[in-house]
Amino acid sequence: MPLRGSVAFVTGIARAQGRAHALALAQEGVDIIGVDRAAPVSTMDYPMSTTEDLDKVRGEIEAQGRRAILAALDVRARPGLQALLADAVAELGRLDVVVANAGVSPPAANVWEIPTDRWDDVVGVNLTGTFNTLAAALPHIRAGGRGGSVIITSSAAALKNAPGLSDYVATKGAVIALAASVANEVAADRIRVNVIAPSIVNTPMVTQNSGQLRLFRPDLAEPTVDDCLEVFRAVSPMNEQWLEPEDIARAVVYLAGDDARWTTGSVIPVDMGAAVRRS
Repeated sequence: MPLRGSVAFVTGIARAQGRAHALALAQEGVDIIGVDRAAPVSTMDYPMSTTEDLDKVRGEIEAQGRRAILAALDVRARPGLQALLADAVAELGRLDVVVANAGVSPPAANVWEIPTDRWDDVVGVNLTGTFNTLAAALPHIRAGGRGGSVIITSSAAALKNAPGLSDYVATKGAVIALAASVANEVAADRIRVNVIAPSIVNTPMVTQNSGQLRLFRPDLAEPTVDDCLEVFRAVSPMNEQWLEPEDIARAVVYLAGDDARWTTGSVIPVDMGAAVRRS
């Protein structure tokens, strides 16, 4: 399945990793369907994307000569995803790739300190949102009869069982299990389902997330990103402070394309070795 001329559905598309994935696929000749909530989530400690972000990435995709059908939708609402995909696939003629990327990253807390509304948001967006994305999109890929690729964003935090993030880690571990099961369901259709597990990525989810920065510098009441850089480097055996969204996008393009045609049910850490470090 050559990428040029195919169609991808990307969630959490308005900025950061989702934007990078969409633009990298567009550079390969892929038309893009995308969604983003583009509105605040009150239980999170960092600003969410906006409709202006969504409009900007639409323009960036179209500037590359690709078609873009984007909508402000919450992945927790399955009927909205189904309606968008029905209309977009009818217009674009096909669906080949799904990048289930939408997610939130909550403030660090012990499990007994996590309020139920925050738990519900994290599970709803990160896990139920991924389930809804796959449930809405896979029938369209199967109907095409060409095979396809599903790529789900997990996290190195799930592979490392990071403390203080039990709600986040629970969802990012669960999507790995979800992917493995779904990979078996659709393998006969030549649809591949894989997971990428990034470590620290330079996005607002990290750099503007005061609640999570305290996980790295609990000795400070209000740590800044600069306060955390040394700790970020210590997490990585390669001694880099973080990855850029474009680094993760390269893995997405690989998994979406024909070079990965026999790769399914895999979890690929893009983490500078963080998952294998045992100290």
